[in-house]
Amino acid sequence: MSRHEFDVVVLGGGSGGYAAAIRASELGKKVALIEKDKVGGTCLHRGCVPTKALLHTAEIADHVREAAAVGVDASLTGFDPARMTAYREGIVAKKYRGLQSLLSTRGITVVAGEGRLSADRSVIVGEDEYAGADVILATGSQTRSLPGVEVGGRVLTSETALTLDTVPGSVVVLGGGVIGVEFASAWRSLGVDVLIVEALDRLLPAEDAASSKALERAYRKRGIRTALSTRCEGVSPREDGVAVTLSDGAVVEADYVLVAVGRGPVTDGLGLDEAGVTRDRGFVVVGDDLQTSVPHVWAVGDIVPGLQLAHRSFQQGIFVAERIAGLAPVAVPESTIPRVSYSHPEVASVGLTEEQARAAHGDRVAAYEFNLAGNAKSEILGTAGFAKVVRIVDGPVVGVHLVGDRVGELITEGQLAIGWEAHPEDIAPFVHAHPTQSEALGEAFLALAGKPLHTV
Repeated sequence: MSRHEFDVVVLGGGSGGYAAAIRASELGKKVALIEKDKVGGTCLHRGCVPTKALLHTAEIADHVREAAAVGVDASLTGFDPARMTAYREGIVAKKYRGLQSLLSTRGITVVAGEGRLSADRSVIVGEDEYAGADVILATGSQTRSLPGVEVGGRVLTSETALTLDTVPGSVVVLGGGVIGVEFASAWRSLGVDVLIVEALDRLLPAEDAASSKALERAYRKRGIRTALSTRCEGVSPREDGVAVTLSDGAVVEADYVLVAVGRGPVTDGLGLDEAGVTRDRGFVVVGDDLQTSVPHVWAVGDIVPGLQLAHRSFQQGIFVAERIAGLAPVAVPESTIPRVSYSHPEVASVGLTEEQARAAHGDRVAAYEFNLAGNAKSEILGTAGFAKVVRIVDGPVVGVHLVGDRVGELITEGQLAIGWEAHPEDIAPFVHAHPTQSEALGEAFLALAGKPLHTV
């Protein structure tokens, strides 16, 4: 067995892993990055990037349907799945080449193969051993399924849904979280009959209740059906589709089923337990500094309990690289990490929901919603929704919640407000360009500061 010495060995080349590798290299470390598939991981190849490209195709379809309303003569005559796929794959391929070039330019040794952690802070890949003064675990997540539901064929995951060579006639989506509502949105724009089955009592149950209700209203108008407070009891294949049995006794037939009930950590079979790394329900247990129970072995991204978001993984990878290099980076708390569902309309948030704020602070909470009906740019775009801000009375902003097309581009302002513990009175003097959707957020800040402009 050949032994190779490095300052830092990163196991997993997804968002958290490659961010850690790049930052460590910038800080003068000799780095090996081990990836069994392709660098960029799920986000680049099977998740964030291709699904948002699919959603953009869906958005264009909606624009063509609505073109006559703004004086443009156009007609939607159909879809070409092969060209849709080529468009998505072209974007992914370009970003993949760019990432490969970046890693090469940084002098990072990329090792293709499946790694296993050994007890002496090294990773075994085939007949080679990659030893590091520090090891970073960044193996990501994989699709969860439901008991008794076997994935394959017409039972899709988010990854296999992207490989379809046809636009389905009908789909049952199991799960009303981010993945479920995004695929439901895209498919509906492509003319698919969609039913979302969610065990809890609302879509996007982790979001503010007002955001969930706004999305549900929008989906009803779009013809997306929902079965809330309803469980899937089983999925049975049929000759040309599937039958889904629900907890209310209904049996729903469709061309396909999408399993979108969340993602679990990829930590089994990696030698973690044998190396002394503590796990809990598959997740790696870490301290505030993201170090595991084994000194100089760290974990980042989806294998760490918390939000499973690529941008969280990026930040954690950078944080750990800087800790290893002896710097004192500031940890970013989960409460300041923005969340976006790229549905139509989009749902974006950062910080506490109103319910969470009231549970923590009681009556010392004030909230205000500014309806996008009063925002000129939103009217031009033809989108409904709101900007909601939650604050502590006479205190800082603790939550920002947005619903509407393109509002994901606005959430960074909310992140800054919460991260800097700003009071609405601090933000009220700032000028928002007119006409922009950002004015809606500005109006909410103005109202909570006691000087509303376009409200009564």
